[in-house]
Amino acid sequence: MSRPSTIHHPSLPRMGFALLVCAFTACSDTSDMAELQRHIVDVTLRPGGGIEPTPTFLPYEAFTYSAAAMRSPFDVPLTVRMREAGQQGNTVRPNENRVREALENFALTELVMVGMLSRDNTYIGLVRDPSWLIHRVPAGVYMGKNHGRVLAVSPTQIDLVEIVPSGDGGWVERPRTLALQR
Repeated sequence: MSRPSTIHHPSLPRMGFALLVCAFTACSDTSDMAELQRHIVDVTLRPGGGIEPTPTFLPYEAFTYSAAAMRSPFDVPLTVRMREAGQQGNTVRPNENRVREALENFALTELVMVGMLSRDNTYIGLVRDPSWLIHRVPAGVYMGKNHGRVLAVSPTQIDLVEIVPSGDGGWVERPRTLALQR
């Protein structure tokens, strides 16, 4: 069975609507049918709606990058380079001849300050190592794998300075803090 061919005509949508309406209203009386036909004629005789004008767009303004001649944010600033050059003659270096202390066998991240003792306004920190042993830590002792020397002990933290490689063959001091864990 073959399908009927479709016909394309500009007024086909209007006629199709009219035929559809007529087919649905075929079972009604003739007075309603005459009213429906008048309505269809009125709708088809109405003028079409206007098309809105296209919006006006502002002209595109190109962005000009004005920082092209400036230093790249990924380069080391000149002042830092000069400061590092001055530090190459720096005398910071760890004392390899001293006897290492017990807490220098652990990384600083493995050590936990669990409390402190006080006598005559002098504080001694209590530090737990990974094997759960508690060590007394006064100012001046060494702890951590990076030659960390305790500078001060307070009720809430232990301040120390580590000596770490600078990356260019030298050494730099890095301040660290071990805070009280509650």
